[in-house]
Amino acid sequence: MRVATFGYQTWGHRTLQALLDSSHEVVLAVTHPTSDHAYETIWSDSVEDLARSNGIPVHLAKRPDAELIAAVENAAPDIIVANNWRTWLPRELYDWPKHGTLNLHDSMLPKFTGFSPVIWAVISGESEVGLTAHRMDEGLDTGDVLLQRAHPIGPHDTGTDLVKATIDLIPEVLVESLDLIEAGTATWTPQNLADRTFFHKRAEIDSLINWNWPAEDIERFVRALSDPYPNAYTFYRGQRLRILEASVSQCRYGGTPGRVFIREGKGMVIVAGSDAYLGQRRGLVIERLRTDDGVEHTADEFFPHGGGYLTND
Repeated sequence: MRVATFGYQTWGHRTLQALLDSSHEVVLAVTHPTSDHAYETIWSDSVEDLARSNGIPVHLAKRPDAELIAAVENAAPDIIVANNWRTWLPRELYDWPKHGTLNLHDSMLPKFTGFSPVIWAVISGESEVGLTAHRMDEGLDTGDVLLQRAHPIGPHDTGTDLVKATIDLIPEVLVESLDLIEAGTATWTPQNLADRTFFHKRAEIDSLINWNWPAEDIERFVRALSDPYPNAYTFYRGQRLRILEASVSQCRYGGTPGRVFIREGKGMVIVAGSDAYLGQRRGLVIERLRTDDGVEHTADEFFPHGGGYLTND
């Protein structure tokens, strides 16, 4: 089939490469101009560069306009494939090809609709991440599902590990989906939108640790925000600390959330949980951190002893 791609960053790049390696013909690559947004400067493999190096026409757009619609009409694709396209598309565009638009979304829809689904999945304690191929409609990630592939979240997996795992699912899911559509054997399943969970775009403040959370939740939060993502952070005596590695304590600790308490294992225990005053909660053991000068420290180095509090500023 003749395919036009709408994609950005590594997700769009991997999608385009999978199509180049397939029997389908890419007739147009639409992508966004580069951005300095924190979550768009990482995983930043260029769709534009890959397309141009393979002689594919490129159209840069921040949002749909008459020029973009004309570019698609001139390319005359049988289908549009979208992956990590960052703005809404009008029906006149996503329904223009005879097979419409196939969108790839890195979650098991209808869960984790929206932005940064892998990160939010780890934070929320989900058991799996995955990739969904679905038909684009007027909603955000709400269209009928064609194929899904899941990947389990292990107890030590980081957000980075799982983003890589879902990106690796792209070629299999995409090519199988297109082959089913081309053969006329695709079966589309409506989503149960009563089960939908919808997450917003992440900003810097979303990485601030809340010491009222249980230690188990904070430990997942730290793993979710692994390099190269903006790390989970907190403040100690006015200095920002980015937490790189942490675990849940073996013992239970009581007191005030955020208290820098005592050594356990190779780290420093921080009291956690809104009801920590009852003495029934485990603490978070900080093991490795980074200060704003870019220097990494073990907890042993940074906290020579307990005392003081980790705070919001």
